[in-house]
Amino acid sequence: MSNQTPRSPEVAKPTGKAAAAKAIPGQPNGPGSWRRGRWVLLLLAVICAAPIAISYFMYYVVKPTGGSTNYGALIEPQRPIPGSLVVTGADGKPLKLDSLRGRWLMISVDSSACDKACATKLYFMRQIRAAQGPERERVVEVWLRTDAGKVADVIKTAYPNTDMLIADPQQVAAWLPADTGTQITDHIYLVDPNGNLMMRFPKDADPSKIKGDVTKLLKWSTIG
Repeated sequence: MSNQTPRSPEVAKPTGKAAAAKAIPGQPNGPGSWRRGRWVLLLLAVICAAPIAISYFMYYVVKPTGGSTNYGALIEPQRPIPGSLVVTGADGKPLKLDSLRGRWLMISVDSSACDKACATKLYFMRQIRAAQGPERERVVEVWLRTDAGKVADVIKTAYPNTDMLIADPQQVAAWLPADTGTQITDHIYLVDPNGNLMMRFPKDADPSKIKGDVTKLLKWSTIG
């Protein structure tokens, strides 16, 4: 009879890929864990992108029909600022109008003489912008003058923040559509930060309703 005791069977040690797959505390282990990690990263990306996606959906997809409260008329199809539309600034230097892209533009068109209707639109634009509070810096007031005549000092003083730009009236008329029975000088227009003409407000517009549209657009859009 042998005096030797039977030895416990040896457990084979993992080598190669098996060793690499050995569980490591605090680290994902196995292909299933890595797949779950990728899904988590994808979910985080979707969550981060959701606010931008929602703003674009509200801005480009939701239309002013049914119970909507949009006041201005949406311009479809989109009309980007013509690249050939060159205006003259207060310094007498030419610049392309599309160089103003990046902020919301409220645009009025009138002769430099600026009659009562013209002054009323400039006043409305100033008040609508001011009513946006901290968001007002996202909006620019633009007066496209159809001639190079002198602007009255009282107008310059009252609206120092309005860009008073001289533009070719034919080019402006080709870009900005008027409503039936009106002309472009009857309207206030809104251009989005991408440089697309977006909205036209009616003749003798209600400024409080224009303010409502602008406020909603600034709320839902993350651009500009």
